[in-house]
Amino acid sequence: MTITLDIATFIAAAPASLRAECLGLTPAEFYERYCATAGPVRLSDWTPIGHRAGTATLEIADHLRTVVATGSPVAALTSALYDEGYPVEILQFHQRRTPEGMATFVQCEFNGRRGWGAALADDPAESTIRAMIAGINHLGSHF
Repeated sequence: MTITLDIATFIAAAPASLRAECLGLTPAEFYERYCATAGPVRLSDWTPIGHRAGTATLEIADHLRTVVATGSPVAALTSALYDEGYPVEILQFHQRRTPEGMATFVQCEFNGRRGWGAALADDPAESTIRAMIAGINHLGSHF
């Protein structure tokens, strides 16, 4: 389940480098830039299967792909994207518990371009998958 975003708490949980990058953005601009889900990769469904694990159904370039994230959601998603022709690298990963849920921030790189993604969810693995998708979609126009 995705939970309501308290942008002030969320930004406060972000790593220093991202806080510096987003300085001066309104909450709406922050959300649009770092949390938006529109792009070439979409999460169609998330089913938790234990602590820090779950099954994600992704829509990648208009076809569905199921990814089982056990142990490391980052490894599962980057492997699935690589198999689909999107060699994305995760450069930074930060995850913090907030009163609203697990806040996750990832910096992705694709073809020499870098971008942050952020998400907030009850489940740590879901938060990770959603943040990675947001970061990948931030770079999406270059896929």
